[in-house]
Amino acid sequence: MGTVHFELTGGVAVLRLDNPPVNSLGVEMRGLIAASLARAESDPNVGAVILIGSGKGLSGGADIREFGTPKASAEPNLRTLLQLVEDCSKPVIVAIDGICMGGGLELSLACHYRVAHVSARVGLPEVKIGLLPGAGGTQRLPRVVGLETAVNMIVSGAPVEAEKLKATALFDKVTDGDLLSAALELARQIIAEKRPLKRVRDLRVEMPNAEAFLQFARNTVKAVAGPYPAPLACIESIAAALGPFDAGIKRERELFAGLMVSPESLALRHVFQAERGASHIVGVPDSTPTRPVQKIGVIGAGTMGGGITMTFINAGLPVVLLETTQEALDRGLANIRRNYQGALRKGTLNEASLEKRLGLITPTLQYEPLRDADLIIEAVFESLEVKKQVFEKLDGIAKPGAILASNTSALNLDTIAQFTRRPSDVIGLHFFSPANVMRLLEVVRGAKTSAEVLATAMRLAKKVGKVAVVSGVCDGFIGNRMVARYGNAANDLIMAGALPAQVDAALEKFGMAMGPFRMSDLAGLDIGLAVRKRRAAEFPGRDFSEVADVLCEAGRFGQKTSAGWYRYQAGSRTAIPDPEVTAMIEKYRAQKGLTPRKVSDTEIVERCIYALVNEGARIVEEGIAQRSSDVDIVYLNGYGFPAYRGGPMFYADQVGLGEVARTLRRIAAAAKADAAFWTPAPLLARLAQEGGTFSESKGSSS
Repeated sequence: MGTVHFELTGGVAVLRLDNPPVNSLGVEMRGLIAASLARAESDPNVGAVILIGSGKGLSGGADIREFGTPKASAEPNLRTLLQLVEDCSKPVIVAIDGICMGGGLELSLACHYRVAHVSARVGLPEVKIGLLPGAGGTQRLPRVVGLETAVNMIVSGAPVEAEKLKATALFDKVTDGDLLSAALELARQIIAEKRPLKRVRDLRVEMPNAEAFLQFARNTVKAVAGPYPAPLACIESIAAALGPFDAGIKRERELFAGLMVSPESLALRHVFQAERGASHIVGVPDSTPTRPVQKIGVIGAGTMGGGITMTFINAGLPVVLLETTQEALDRGLANIRRNYQGALRKGTLNEASLEKRLGLITPTLQYEPLRDADLIIEAVFESLEVKKQVFEKLDGIAKPGAILASNTSALNLDTIAQFTRRPSDVIGLHFFSPANVMRLLEVVRGAKTSAEVLATAMRLAKKVGKVAVVSGVCDGFIGNRMVARYGNAANDLIMAGALPAQVDAALEKFGMAMGPFRMSDLAGLDIGLAVRKRRAAEFPGRDFSEVADVLCEAGRFGQKTSAGWYRYQAGSRTAIPDPEVTAMIEKYRAQKGLTPRKVSDTEIVERCIYALVNEGARIVEEGIAQRSSDVDIVYLNGYGFPAYRGGPMFYADQVGLGEVARTLRRIAAAAKADAAFWTPAPLLARLAQEGGTFSESKGSSS
């Protein structure tokens, strides 16, 4: 539990918030602030009060873990605390540095005076979790920064540096010196000059043609908000700031209450907590020491190796990039430079910065320059034999303590680790393509991977801006193991009577960024073919063939050949349904003795999404994923699952696990040969019987 340090300095009470890591305003902290404020107000020796933060800044806002629980409304709730601050008989000055977000900024707006360091970042990011600022933020912020700036800040949720707002009434003083000294100086001036208490609520929003601007904002937001209700609700709440403050606060509370119970906000709040939960490793304390990582080695300059290299140089880390031929190395370096062209055109990167990043790459055709690397990642062909050659060489050249990582997407990491004499230093770092863009990183924990190596990988992932999820070792790990089941379900629907365009359209309407057949065309049908061939070799006698094999035999590998499940015009990624594919599917069905039937969009969604849920349940029960929310994070960040549905496991909770289990049993009963595939996983079956949820089950972060 945090605390509030009380110090009397020359007639000024300094209240320092100390609740690591971000001074969140949970119920205990609110009570401590209220008590400290009351102490200062009752002390005749106190002429003014300063609120200031510690650590990373003033406050990151409300404690999201309290949302939807009695703690959120427990007195003093945030609105009550703000009322106490605003009604204080002595001037309250807030000193802002670091982060000041959400409830932290709302608290600041209730203070009588505000001092900020130029580098402070302020914002109201509630829209990102499907809410609006519910403690006066939509009413007070427009009164001090103006209507247009307030709309931009609240609807986007993006933080703004204090330097950019210093000309507004938000701040009474902006300093580049010591923040507390500046606040004390202002406090003493206020006391000496007996300045009146300034209340933001007493200000008016002044803007010509305000109603016309708000209508423009509504139209603009409506066009881009999609299924999310919060952005438009923000506009409506801000519009209420044009009238009396009390009426505006009432409208804000009404809109906030509606959003709080919306499925979209419930999902987004789940995602917010799940991302933070994913960083905690079962069996590895947060205090576990980590290894320094200052120099990276990347083996392979192809699409994946180039993207991984960009990921690290973007974070300022030098990379030794190894290839087997000069031609491949030159091609890889040229592709890296080309990938930055978009940022140059947009102005988000200049030539000097680009050259600085490229200067961090040391290209080589030899293993010798990897000798002093702290972390070496292989991104070579997905073949155990090839990886064996690489890891045996690394075992002989890498320094003691170097972390040896494989970017394999499916191969057995424990087998790879056996190619070295240091299996405790081997880990899987499965980046998703394009690696410099995709946020997800599966950190694969081998049987002998040390806790220190695992903790180092998670820390490094955060440094380079990735959302990391720990996975155990299995075929495909979390994401690709699940997507295989998803693809199987989609293939079954084709065999039943659907066509690729219908399946894709139904799932895209559900919210998936891309349907399974468009996704397959983008990745390349040859990838799936290679996986099926590998599994056929591993499991002789089993039939892994699919209609996709027929497409591959015809040279239809997806967008790369302008023909896959769809056809593509030159230079275009638009998927065009192709009668030739329909004919191939119909012929394949006939060969298998299948009679097509009508397939509904509802059935498409149920089969594909519940296949994900069922496999996710198996993955959690087997301990491959640490918690169900980790499965959600993988699918949200790696496979285009809609954030407003919270991930497949959270979505199943919202539907009801009893309903999911009943549907799966119905499909299993009709599936015959595939009954085991559709039978509810033991964890799912148990929770459904108990009336439980994945979120509440052991191992969930929620």
